Amino acid sequence: MARTAGSSGPKTLAAIRRAGLRLIHAHGYEAMSLRQLAAEVGIQQGSLYNHISTKQELLFDLISVHMHDLLQAADAALKEGGPPLARLKAFVAFHVDYHIERKLEVMISYSELRSLEPENFKAVVALRSAYERKLIAILTDGAADGSFALADPRIAAFGILSMLSGTATWFDPRGRLSKAAIAKIFTDMAVGAVTPREGAVGLVPPPGT
Repeated sequence: MARTAGSSGPKTLAAIRRAGLRLIHAHGYEAMSLRQLAAEVGIQQGSLYNHISTKQELLFDLISVHMHDLLQAADAALKEGGPPLARLKAFVAFHVDYHIERKLEVMISYSELRSLEPENFKAVVALRSAYERKLIAILTDGAADGSFALADPRIAAFGILSMLSGTATWFDPRGRLSKAAIAKIFTDMAVGAVTPREGAVGLVPPPGT
């Protein structure tokens, strides 16, 4: 995004991003107008063009910044390395925490992916794939050394991510379970699903998948 000169430029851009998140989440990308966005920020509609050129640019900025932040934060959460089991626990705890704390960005990145223009869509999908590969690598290492019982780490990764990502939709900080408690439950579920044990099916696709 372009920025205007002067000290107010970055502050106004940040306000536009915050307002854009709220409005897209509340009304959807197609229904939100730039006039509505300008009114929410408290500036003239024409002043928006000092910061963004189109509504599509705003959407792509919001989603791509979120994805870059997600990748950077995941790297920090996994920097200690260790055996696959420890990395899986770290990944699950991180994913749940991030998706609860950044729920608007997460929900928009899923619900409005379809609203991106082809080139922007391609760029965001590439970032999503980079994030998915982090979990796939953990599960692949665990399958290779016998820590995990998986016929297909890639399919298992998609299953785990689908299970975890819903927290952004339904978690309520006023509910009976804390964020830490939810993370512990999901960590136990993910570990239990991939850990070898007699008679367990786990996240293994049926023959022919």
